[in-house]
Amino acid sequence: MIPAAFDYTRPESVDEAVRALAEAGEDAKVLAGGQSLMTMLRLRLAFPELLVDLGRIAELRGVREDGDTLVIGAMTTHHDVIADPLVRRHAGLLARATETVGDPAVRHRGTLGGSLAHADPAADLPAVVLALDGELVAAGPRGRRSIPAREFFTDYLQTALSPDELVVEVRIPKSGDWGFHYEKFQRVAQGWAAVGVAVLVRADGDRIAEARIGLTNMGSTPLRATAAEAALAGAEGPEEVARAAETAADGTRPTSDLSASDEYREHLARVLTRRAVLAAAGSA
Repeated sequence: MIPAAFDYTRPESVDEAVRALAEAGEDAKVLAGGQSLMTMLRLRLAFPELLVDLGRIAELRGVREDGDTLVIGAMTTHHDVIADPLVRRHAGLLARATETVGDPAVRHRGTLGGSLAHADPAADLPAVVLALDGELVAAGPRGRRSIPAREFFTDYLQTALSPDELVVEVRIPKSGDWGFHYEKFQRVAQGWAAVGVAVLVRADGDRIAEARIGLTNMGSTPLRATAAEAALAGAEGPEEVARAAETAADGTRPTSDLSASDEYREHLARVLTRRAVLAAAGSA
């Protein structure tokens, strides 16, 4: 299908991009890799009057350290996130999960900021950044503000961004001393996850001192499995982990579709959480 007609601009700075969004209001869309947006345009599920392409804004790319935090530019591609030594050293969970996104073509074009701003609960990275206690920095006409990941995703494909704001960077606390694992179930290679589980584990000897668990595709937004996180505090051994994992679906509201029923998604959340926690604990 042919997209509806739209105007196109390719700003060379964040300020230019913000001005373009402010002038167009809700009639504009941001192009930040395009791996989801282009499909929506072709299917006429989105029909903006203006497309703001961020591809020329160099300041939105790259990874740097800021004390105990990694700062990742919103236009950093999935490929560059995977390859970056700082990400692999200090945010291994993000690198591991990004390796499972799409295929090489998608990973060379898609961006971290674009994936998060699209806010698809079936996408891998929103749940990962949620588990990592990340923050997203948005720029708009009123300046910049930091939005915790737990407040950023508000509903299906909806975020806390205003129409005249764009994500400029993602801030991730360093977690190099935590064990981590990302586990997902998908019906076909490169397909969306029926369910995904992102896990961080901080060990205290043979026990789990603290766990963080992000869930993919278990509701209208990415979720934290808070009941399982609480149950895992102090857990030791596979049996205690398995008992805690039985609570992974508590408080979730998965949907039924061609990939899985809601009951099957709840089952997958429990099984994948057990596997991911054991794997993360083994690497802690």
